[in-house]
This record gives sequence, structure tokens and C-alpha cells, in this order.
Amino acid sequence: MLVDRRSVLASLSALGIGTMVFQRAAAALVQDTPAPNNVITAEMLKQAEWVAGITLKDEDRVAVARALTGYRRGIDAARRVDLANEVPLAVRFDPTPNAAAPKQATVSVAARQKALKKPSEPEAIAFLSISELGHLLRSGQISSVELTQLYLERLRKFDPLLKCVITLTEDLALKQAKQADEELKQGKDRGPLHGIPWGAKDLIAVKDYKTTWGAGEYQEQMLAMTATVAERLEQAGAVLAAKLSLGALAYNDVWFGGRTNNPWNPQEGSSGSSAGSAAAVVAGLVGFTLGSETLGSIVSPSTRCGATGLRPTFGRVSRHGCMALCWTMDKIGPICRSVEDCALVLGAIQGRDGRDPTAVDRDYVWPSPKKLAALRVGVPGRNSDDRPEVKVLREIGVQIVPISLPQRQAGMIVNTILNAEAGAAFDHLTQAGKLEQIGKLWPTPFRAAQWITAVDYLRAQRLRSKLMDDMAKVFEQVDLYVGGNDLSTTNLTGHPSVCLPNGFTKRNGADVPISLTFTGQLFGEAELLAVAMAYQEATGFHLKRPPLNGT
Repeated sequence: MLVDRRSVLASLSALGIGTMVFQRAAAALVQDTPAPNNVITAEMLKQAEWVAGITLKDEDRVAVARALTGYRRGIDAARRVDLANEVPLAVRFDPTPNAAAPKQATVSVAARQKALKKPSEPEAIAFLSISELGHLLRSGQISSVELTQLYLERLRKFDPLLKCVITLTEDLALKQAKQADEELKQGKDRGPLHGIPWGAKDLIAVKDYKTTWGAGEYQEQMLAMTATVAERLEQAGAVLAAKLSLGALAYNDVWFGGRTNNPWNPQEGSSGSSAGSAAAVVAGLVGFTLGSETLGSIVSPSTRCGATGLRPTFGRVSRHGCMALCWTMDKIGPICRSVEDCALVLGAIQGRDGRDPTAVDRDYVWPSPKKLAALRVGVPGRNSDDRPEVKVLREIGVQIVPISLPQRQAGMIVNTILNAEAGAAFDHLTQAGKLEQIGKLWPTPFRAAQWITAVDYLRAQRLRSKLMDDMAKVFEQVDLYVGGNDLSTTNLTGHPSVCLPNGFTKRNGADVPISLTFTGQLFGEAELLAVAMAYQEATGFHLKRPPLNGT
């Protein structure tokens, strides 16, 4: 039986034996040496001493070998226990550890009334907002079945170009749409999303349908559960039309079916990992979508494709039934065509469910009752008045406050935490030598994670606490801030961000969108979205459509 070098290295480090050179030499040696019953011998350690140029006392060598043998056997016993991906950590991350939870959260969500006549062209209908589609449904100008069929046709038409669909859920969609129509006729209105077709990133489980996680290793996977967010959208009357692509195991935009492409320029990828969610909503293939983010997986594809993406506060939305990559950083959020649409979807999926231990109830009232003039918007960096977005913000009436953002090494912290947790979540693949079916990007981080010690991981979490303190001081001055370029920081601290299209630039010969990001207080999504919506409606970039040609 071969002894694992990670456990040897960790044991030597914990016992304070020798230099790093000796520890790595010993770990490399015992990994390749057959050891009956997983016994690590003093002779093995003696050979490592020669490599490292040190000498241990005989009694120390024997004691360390005995300790390593016991440790190794314990590790092996633990690895024989089958741990499904949905098994959570026994500890949990709380972005507000010192805040008292409200006795009862106030949640109220209402869409603005947008009366309009049904457009004559199906394409124009496909790009309407949730509230506009809701008016057509409630006024009887279109049925949910008709709307669902329209989106299903567009999904079929444009998927060969965009490669954004993993599974069409047509039977379920038509069943849910028919029910939505019957309920509206009976006067039963489930809210703003009633009858609206949507798409789910395919790490969100839906019973009786495959949940592939975008990886060849799992392309036939059927999970006997439905994720909380999918259940809540069904309860809100929404219609699931498709399960959408994601980069393999939530990394980038390449999945087992190919690369998901940018609707503005299909010659380039859509970025990821919520690749299909961003591409589909921007192309008008569904009314809205859900994505997920650990480190940019909502913000990045939304930026590339020109979507409006909301990464909620960590703990605002349950992740039950969604693939776990990094337990202390994963978040589920909406990707839509407008800020208002994101606000309406968040209202349906937020809140505690009793199944994800990190999910909590917090106030959420939309539209926000706070006046824009009362909100303080931070602007980091120098010469803030020269920035065009600041001019627009002044025009919509918010208060502008210059701020400085934390300068800690967030990249180092996030890499340690993310790689350690992701490596643990999929350790069974590494141990079984089955990394060839999960794409080209994860195998190296998964293997490297074997070398991250518990001490290193916990130190990174403590540094994270200091970063949270730094951000708390920033938000003593403002309600939200614009820009910042601090994706690592805000994913670590759990703050909510919304990104939205903010103009266009030329790239590879095509006009492609650029974006702007706003970041808000923990559980301050209503105020964050209020400012972002006012900015979006003052600029109007979200109303432009990509020049798509189906195949």
C-alpha cells in the first residue's frame, strides 16, 4: 500500500521535525515506498535525512515514524467514508459574526406596473423585462404557454451558435406554463415571476433531470433532489425552460459540450463559470436565469456578455441542492437583462430554508423605501470627479463620498481558501486518479491542494477576518460604492455586488459591452439595487441587443 505524501508532510510540519527540505524529501520518499499495513519506518526517515542533509536522533526517528503511522491509518480510515458533495462543513462562514439577527425579517417585493401593447414581433417580446412580460400575461395579451414556446424555439435556434444549453426541460416547462395560465385565469397570482420562463445554471439540481456540473465525469448524473432556489421559483410560478451550461465544475466557459460563446461576438467565449446563464439571457432565450459565484462566476460572464448580474450577500440565498465548490464562498444569484429584474428574482429566492446552515432571514423590501438623496455612494481612488459614472451618479441625486479600499493581499487569501476547499470537495477524484474528465483547468489546483496544510488554511481564514474588519470600516462611511476592482476582497467578505452594462468597446473587430460594478452593505441589496437601477435607467445601455444570427 502506498503512503500519501501529503499526510506525511502535514505530520512532520505539525510535529516541528526538520526543515522544509527534509519534510518534502520524506514525503516524496514514503509516497513511492510500499509499506505493509501503512507502516512508516524509521529507515524511511533516515533516507530522507540524507537527502536534506540533517540527522535525527535514533529515538526521535522512531517516535516520528510511529506518530506518522498512526496518523496515516487515521487518514485512510477517513477516506474510506463516502462523502457526497452535498455533505456540508461542520463549521460555517458568517459575514456578520457580531450582528444580532432580527427577530423577524421584513420581506416585501413588488414590480412596477408597466402597461404596454404586445409587440408584433416575437423577438421584441423575447427581450422584454419581467414586469413587462408580467403585464402581457395578466392582461391576457399572451399566455405563459405561448411565451414558453417562444423561448423554447429561441433556445433551439440559437444554441448551436452559443452552446449555452445542456438540457431543455421542455416537458416540465410546458406543464408549469399550463398551470400558470390556469391559476391566472382563476385569479391566483403568485407574484412578479408568475408564468415567466427561466434558465438554471446546471449545478442547480432539479429532480428527474440531469445535473451535470458541466463536467464529463458527471454528464449522466441524476440527483434525487431539487435545489431550494428551483423550488422557490416554482412556488413563485416561474417556468423552468432549460438547464444552462457552466465551465466544468464551475471554472471558465468550457464544458463537456464545447465552449459557450458571447452573443455579441460568438467568436469569443462568454467567460464563466455561469457561461450559459449570461449568454442565454442576453440573447433573449429566457426571461431570466440563475448563476452562481465563488470568485467571479456571476460578475465575469455578465461583464463579458452585457448582462446585469447580482451576487447577493453570502447567506442571503440557500445553496441546498447546488454543487458545492467552496463552502465558505459559494453564492447563488440572478443574471438578468436589468437591475429591476434581478431585484424581483432575489425576492423570490432569498431567505432561510433550514437545509443550508448558512442561509438566513434578513430584511428585503423592494422597491427600496429609502430616497436616493439619502444614500452615500463611495468612489475609490483619486480624481473621482473626472469619471463619467460619477457625473451620472450626481445627476441621479446620490451623495458622493471619496473612499479608500483595503489593500490587504486578498488574492493570496482567496487562492488558499478556494483551492483548499475545492480540493477537499473533489478529493475523491484526485485520490481515484479520475481528473481527466473534469476539463483542463481543475486538475492542477486539485493536486496542488494536497499540499495546503490545515495551518495554512486556518491562517488564511484569520487573515480573512481582518479583511472583514477593514471592509466594515469602509461601510461606516457609505451605503455602497462604485468600481473598486476588488473581486477577491468582496467574495471573501461576502458583500453583495451588481454589475451592469456601461457602454461598448471594440474587441476582435466586434462591438462588445463593458460593465460597471456597484458593491453594497452586507444584506443591503435593496439600497444597492436602487442606485444601480437609477444609474442603469439614466444610461440605457441594457436596452441594446446583440446582432444574433441563428443557424
